Amino acid sequence: MCGISVTYRRGSQVSLPTDLVERLQRRGPDHIGNIPVEFANGSLFFVSSVLSLRSKNPVIQPLKDPHTGSILCWNGEAWKLDDRVINGNDTEVVLGVLLQATASYDSQATLGYKDKVEEAVVNALSRILGPYAFIYYDARHCKVFYGRDRLGRRSLLTCRGQDDSLMVSSVPCSSSSGIWTEVEANGIYVISAETTKELKPLESHIAWPVTEDQPSVLSLYKHNSRPGSSQASELGISVPTVDALLKNLQSSLAIRVLAIPSLPSNTIASAKVAILFSGGLDCTLIARIVHDLLPQDQDIDLLNVAFENPRVLRAVGATDNITVDAFSQCPDRVTGLKSYAELQRVCPGRRWRFVHINIAYSEFISHRPQIISLMYPHQTEMDLSIACALYFAARGSGTVRSGVSGDYVPYITAARVLLSGLGADELFAGYTRHATAFARQGYEGLANELMLDYQRLGRRNLGRDDRVISHWAREVRYPYLDEGFLRWALPLPLWKKCGFGNSEKTMGSLNNEDNPMLEPSKKLLRLLSWNLGMKSAATEKKRAIQFGARSAKMEAGKTKGTEILS
Repeated sequence: MCGISVTYRRGSQVSLPTDLVERLQRRGPDHIGNIPVEFANGSLFFVSSVLSLRSKNPVIQPLKDPHTGSILCWNGEAWKLDDRVINGNDTEVVLGVLLQATASYDSQATLGYKDKVEEAVVNALSRILGPYAFIYYDARHCKVFYGRDRLGRRSLLTCRGQDDSLMVSSVPCSSSSGIWTEVEANGIYVISAETTKELKPLESHIAWPVTEDQPSVLSLYKHNSRPGSSQASELGISVPTVDALLKNLQSSLAIRVLAIPSLPSNTIASAKVAILFSGGLDCTLIARIVHDLLPQDQDIDLLNVAFENPRVLRAVGATDNITVDAFSQCPDRVTGLKSYAELQRVCPGRRWRFVHINIAYSEFISHRPQIISLMYPHQTEMDLSIACALYFAARGSGTVRSGVSGDYVPYITAARVLLSGLGADELFAGYTRHATAFARQGYEGLANELMLDYQRLGRRNLGRDDRVISHWAREVRYPYLDEGFLRWALPLPLWKKCGFGNSEKTMGSLNNEDNPMLEPSKKLLRLLSWNLGMKSAATEKKRAIQFGARSAKMEAGKTKGTEILS
């Protein structure tokens, strides 16, 4: 993972704002570098920081090709190229792919060569599977390309100044005079370094090509229609889809957890992987499958965050004379400890480290301006309540219970890779509104609601989350949003994902091992969790992070989540 930036200005190049450099370096503490490029009408200034997660020795960025002068700033994980796994560092591979794609076009070519260059770049990037944001300077054709992967799993923003300057960056900075906007994950953007009048990044855009190999929301319409009576069978423990889910999740997780290099300071038992852990179904299922993939001597950290919420404390009668344990009563702390205990029972050979991340109200207030600045241009009350939970969880600083004395001792996770269950609700119908959509309009209404949720993940969640999590030099990975997993999950008929519409006679009971009574939302995930021994987790209800961690509505009043922060 990295922090990337390019600045265009008329005239000679100038240095970046100090606060932006600091933020980029926090994302990538292993190295930070810059390359200036001067040309007739102005200058380009490229900056990249590096968090090395693909090899023990970081590849220096920005990465410059010595033959052409082309430059790549890469923030991502190219897991596969043409469906073949990329071993080792991916930055060098990506630069090679881009150089090869544009090598056959030059300024002496036939009319329309510029469009062909742009088409070649977007087609080359379409061959890459994995999360990324990038900035690529094609020196042969004087073009700068930038963008995010189709799902928008990495942050990228633009800011245009009053002096016609343009900045593209992983993170915003407060010292810039322009307005920051998030780059849409709908294709590749292009600016020309040949003349300032062509500097219109929001208007120069090449859409992603639609291919059979790339996930598309259109498959929801194509496959998830209303079933006939012979199609819609009841979901049960023994259906083949449960085994297929396990196989696909294992493949998604394996590529994300099996090749993480150790830090020089790590002991053999130090955790390389931590899980954003509420104890809910999605993250607990990830933890259970990761256990089967990693060596037994490798610890797994479970990061569980809880907030001291004054509004909640007042509601339960806490006063100066009456104390209430604000953290132990948080719903996610209760669920987290319950699922932690179940993991210990089901996977006894593993050292699970449950990290109690307790955030006092005063600590939240002191970090609030920083969180608001990082999540910008998102700026609603709901954005803040979600972002602050992720921010403190990703910091990974809390207490763990000593196995010797039983006392709580300070602990900071060494893991640079965090796993998140984001995407499970959008794929397998986990929100209350999904049940409502089905009740009103059946499978067609549910498909429409899921399509909307899936489409806006990059716009509503992923960029914001990347900025607040990566501030702590950790990279979040989303196994439910793996392209291969999506290729399997999106076309899967809805009646094979959830239990809405199942008859009461076939709902089963919790005492029936072969036909347990489980919530209809995300029922396929619940069945797999049950099969893997995580029966308590299989019965957990959905709870949004801001309510489970109690980071929402810290003060009394009728503030709505959609309100803009004051």
